[in-house]
Amino acid sequence: MRIVSLLPSATEIVCAIGLTDELVGVTHECDFPADVAGIPVMTRSVHDLEGTSSREINRLVTASVHGGSSLYELDEGALEAAAPDLILTQELCKVCAVSYREVNEVARAIDADITVVSLEPTSIEGILNTITTVGAMTEAEDAAVDLVESLRERLSAIEGKVQTRRDAGGHSPRVVALEWFDPPFASGHWVPEQIRRAGGWELLGADGDRSRQTTWEAVREVDPEMLLLMPCGFHLAETQREWARTTRPEGYEALAAVRSDQVFALDGSSYFSRPGPRVFDGIELLAEIFAPDAFRDLAPFRSWAPVDP
Repeated sequence: MRIVSLLPSATEIVCAIGLTDELVGVTHECDFPADVAGIPVMTRSVHDLEGTSSREINRLVTASVHGGSSLYELDEGALEAAAPDLILTQELCKVCAVSYREVNEVARAIDADITVVSLEPTSIEGILNTITTVGAMTEAEDAAVDLVESLRERLSAIEGKVQTRRDAGGHSPRVVALEWFDPPFASGHWVPEQIRRAGGWELLGADGDRSRQTTWEAVREVDPEMLLLMPCGFHLAETQREWARTTRPEGYEALAAVRSDQVFALDGSSYFSRPGPRVFDGIELLAEIFAPDAFRDLAPFRSWAPVDP
């Protein structure tokens, strides 16, 4: 089967179930696993976002939302040359990926027999279901089921230890996770669930809801014990650079998280933004941050770092 993945998360799923060799097209943002390097790229950014501040990116996103467009465009010639049997895309976000309608229209024009599948989970269970869906669409059901079972086992191990700690009176930190800085956005979709399953309590985001704009006043009102910085699409080094140039809001120094040095930069792109297998690495990462005495050597290398006030 010839597969084109128009989502980094879908690319990771396809590779995780052993179908890397069947990928004939990916996006310009597909950077994991390393094996995808060299596969023809089907998309490009409308804007040069290299080094762009979160404020400027937010302006571009807002303009795209109001204009009904995406930040990315499809290379129709590359897609036709790839001659796919299956295209994996999404409808969840109209800005952060090429729109499902555009993909479907282009695919129909190339070959009416191309199958276009939209993947749009909003929860941990939804992510697991997405993996089995990809397995079913690619005749790799057994590999998908094996992957899902291994991910469930890892999740169960974390949740079991979290519950044991809670039963013994262990502390569950009160957390605010920010998926954007300027303006601040509270976490959404599966991220609050990641936090809860790892042993924390997200104060502003809600399971399954979209990430939503908030204010630093709202952050001050809930006064989190821990502040997690995980801007959507940013790897750790990018998060650190962006936070370094973000003006600290009024009252920031008074936050409990800041006073106790519990502010952390995370690799949001790898472990929180993409609804694929590495979301479970994100849960393990969080468990280690929340309770380093109970969880050791779980976080992937260079996946998080403390932030100086």
